[in-house]
Amino acid sequence: MTGAEGNQGQPGIAGLLISHRGVFWGGLVLIAIILLAVFGPLITADPVAINPMNRLKPPGIEGLFGTDMLGRDVFSRVLNGARVSLTVGTAVALISVLVGLTLGLIAGYVRALDAVIMRVMDGLMSIPAILLAIAMISLAGATLTTVVVAIVIPEIPRVVRLVRSVVLTVREEPYVEAAIASGTRTLQIMVRHILPNTIAPLIVQATYICGSAMLLEAILGFLGAGIPPEIPSWGNIMSEGRTFFQLTPWIIFFPGLALALTVLAVNFVGDGLRDTLDPRIARTM
Repeated sequence: MTGAEGNQGQPGIAGLLISHRGVFWGGLVLIAIILLAVFGPLITADPVAINPMNRLKPPGIEGLFGTDMLGRDVFSRVLNGARVSLTVGTAVALISVLVGLTLGLIAGYVRALDAVIMRVMDGLMSIPAILLAIAMISLAGATLTTVVVAIVIPEIPRVVRLVRSVVLTVREEPYVEAAIASGTRTLQIMVRHILPNTIAPLIVQATYICGSAMLLEAILGFLGAGIPPEIPSWGNIMSEGRTFFQLTPWIIFFPGLALALTVLAVNFVGDGLRDTLDPRIARTM
């Protein structure tokens, strides 16, 4: 039986992902949220427009999600908040993966730098992420860039430890030892032989980082230490509405529901990617 015949009837990675319930439903929800975040604010009301005559109106009277204490449309603010959360989550995932990948490759392959890099990472991991983020934002000011950087720093050590563990395993493989014995340059070995083995676990890790970053951004906004109030985000929308929660629960309910659905969808996609890309799990499926 040839290799082509042996693979007939076996779905590829794309087919496995589509057939995975978590990826399918999580992907649908995530795509819908992304489309609403991109195109929704173009057709809805101004999220910062104040209308005192329509303040604290329930859903359905002066807007799909009602209005807040200043008469602003909650639906429009939630859609704009989706832009902020998705931007923060994506940026944090990309930056932390790129930086963590570089440091993890060096720590795992260059033994002389391993102890130095990992002690720094251990030190960062010993500081609670929320406290480190609040301290950085307090010193540098509350801007979107500052929030992204403040969330990235606690995530980098997790990526470094993941990549380092993969490198420590792969560098003992015979093909890597053969490349070293043949005089192949270190950079070439790392890029050609070791880097490809880190891609699958990094993709999975990136999804979890994205969801975690969106939660942390919302927490910072709720505490008043995140995105400035003039930029609608799910965290500061809920923060502004907590004073009127007993009278107008919709101000907190809808951004909280949007946050929960988005993070849940991202985690579903991450679980599906893990189940598909991890060969140990894939064999049992």
